[in-house]
Amino acid sequence: MLSLAAFLPLHANHQHIIEGSTMNTSGPYKINITIGDTILTATLYDNPTTRDLIALLPLDLTLEDYAATEKICYLPQKLSQTDAPSGFDPSVGDITYYAPWGNLAIFYKDFGYASGLISLGKIDHSIEAFNKSGSINVRIELSESSRR
Repeated sequence: MLSLAAFLPLHANHQHIIEGSTMNTSGPYKINITIGDTILTATLYDNPTTRDLIALLPLDLTLEDYAATEKICYLPQKLSQTDAPSGFDPSVGDITYYAPWGNLAIFYKDFGYASGLISLGKIDHSIEAFNKSGSINVRIELSESSRR
């Protein structure tokens, strides 16, 4: 599902118009990740990759288990790699973008350095909802606190 916000230009005051409201684009950003009746909050960092992800929100995704370490899914489009480091060493709760595959990855176990992995942010509290086998359906959306 592609949001019209992906096509709206940045204004001089660094705000996007998203679904009738405005969003401050100077991060960090707060998002809600809904899994069934559970709502997790996360903080996203201000970088070009994150801003591309935010432009796609809200997203309804099915996250598949990968290597009993992370939940992954492909996004509707590739995200920017501008100014991204060559890789990242993720830990529990990290939200990342794996540029070579074009997928979102949320880590529920520690993992070593991976080339092409870009840090987007971190789950604010418990990640237990991700720590189970199989796929999970999630909705990711910008929280009201990130809209002004």
